[in-house]
Amino acid sequence: MKVLKVLVFSIFAVIAVSCGDKKEEKKAGFSYEKKSEVVKEAQGDSNDVVITGNDMMQFNKKEIRIKAGQKVKITLTHVGKMDKNVMGHNFVLLKSGVDLIAFGNKASSAKDTEYIPDDGADVIAHTKLIGGGETAVVEFDAPAAGTYDFLCSFPGHYAIMKGKLIVE
Repeated sequence: MKVLKVLVFSIFAVIAVSCGDKKEEKKAGFSYEKKSEVVKEAQGDSNDVVITGNDMMQFNKKEIRIKAGQKVKITLTHVGKMDKNVMGHNFVLLKSGVDLIAFGNKASSAKDTEYIPDDGADVIAHTKLIGGGETAVVEFDAPAAGTYDFLCSFPGHYAIMKGKLIVE
């Protein structure tokens, strides 16, 4: 009887240990936070900025600081996996005084122009719309010193995916 109890206990112990290892493997393989850290800021020129967007509708930056009077290079990388028709992202820098909510609402019906309404009349610069695993780059001259809104103009994203570009 003792041998049977020890055998049953041993079997349960092996099963419990092997199940625990599988759970850890699954946890380690899936995390948006870890993937968003893969893309690092470029060294050197402070006007060379890397920003990421993910499948959880999040930019990795809420604030970007650049120097006035210089060229700016924004590199947007979509670190998620979803297609641009489902979870597309772009980087849109609005002109000073443009209402972010009004722009976002107009943008949601501008599918033919990748959600940039009115031929970009309210926009300083923007990237193309990208999907999971893609990267887009936009270069432009820094605007005058001040604070400007940036957002993703894909329908509904602007409520979460937004931030401030501060020109010093």
